Amino acid sequence: MPRAKDGYRHAELDARFEELVRSCEPDVAHIGHLNHLSTGIVDVLVKARIPIVFTLHDFWLMCPRGQFLQRNFGQGRLYELCDGQEDRKCARTCYAASMSGVDGVSRNEEDHWTKWVGTRMAEMRRLASAVDLFIAPSEYLRARFIQEFGFDAGKVRYLDYGFPTDYLTKTKKRDAGSKFRFGYIGTHIPAKGVNLLIEAFDGLGDGAELYIWGAKDQQSTAALQAMAASRTGIHFMGAYVNQNLADEVFNRVECIVVPSIWMENSPLVIHEAQACGIPVITADAGGMVEYVQHQDNGLLFKHRSIEDLKKQMHWACDHPEEMERLGRRGYLFSATGAVPSIVDHCAVLEDVYTQLITRS
Repeated sequence: MPRAKDGYRHAELDARFEELVRSCEPDVAHIGHLNHLSTGIVDVLVKARIPIVFTLHDFWLMCPRGQFLQRNFGQGRLYELCDGQEDRKCARTCYAASMSGVDGVSRNEEDHWTKWVGTRMAEMRRLASAVDLFIAPSEYLRARFIQEFGFDAGKVRYLDYGFPTDYLTKTKKRDAGSKFRFGYIGTHIPAKGVNLLIEAFDGLGDGAELYIWGAKDQQSTAALQAMAASRTGIHFMGAYVNQNLADEVFNRVECIVVPSIWMENSPLVIHEAQACGIPVITADAGGMVEYVQHQDNGLLFKHRSIEDLKKQMHWACDHPEEMERLGRRGYLFSATGAVPSIVDHCAVLEDVYTQLITRS
């Protein structure tokens, strides 16, 4: 349901899903996300007495917008971090853009959206109570769901993502260059903070370059390109193919920057860079700081601070050999620095499935 951003329950999709369940009679169901699908999927599975695993990738269950970033359109505080879900606060910040602006009706419209948010949150809590086991790819995300959404600690398990090792092994010699090359990989949406990276790069001098990969997001990409137009050394590289990530992306940079302005939980790009021996500069917040430790396998900057990011990028330019050393450290939670493999990850999941099926 590509246009159903705020809608969360769709009868037609539920009916089609029920047909699928009847045809394949699964022993267990694993949900990756329900955004753009339907919360009714859970009801279909419960009715069929099928145990449910649900991997948490963001805050969608406890934040209507999914990232705890307030929209605040027209209020001068665009994309502020939200300190917690409250129905009326959600209405005033994230859903104010849906109000008419007509004098004399604003209170009624705010009441409407407050009720809408409350109904949505009640549905999410009902859904969560029916899931047998949640998986969180970072301890940070697990803790927030326990502390803020009331999850029982035994119902949510930490398990980091697993990665294919075949395409995360470089096959050719590292490109040599006279300039220190920073890279960004990912979407260009505002939550990713690419604008902060462009501003922080400004002033690093002729000895640095910035390569920005990612499929175009029309309005966002155009805005970022306009920001970068007056700055030298910034290159927009377009989309990339995962299978070529090691040689065509990581082979061309000395460092990857992850400047997200929301509380990322377990960024894939951090793991992918570490698998290829590339150090990461990222924020000291959320799951980002969980997988990067300052001066151990990368550098940290104060979350959402352009000046502190610039400071860390300056340090990287001045200490290329140290940055290489940080890159060699790799993943923090293995003796060799290797990231978790998809094979090992799936073996754990199979064990989880078996336990749930046996228990049910």
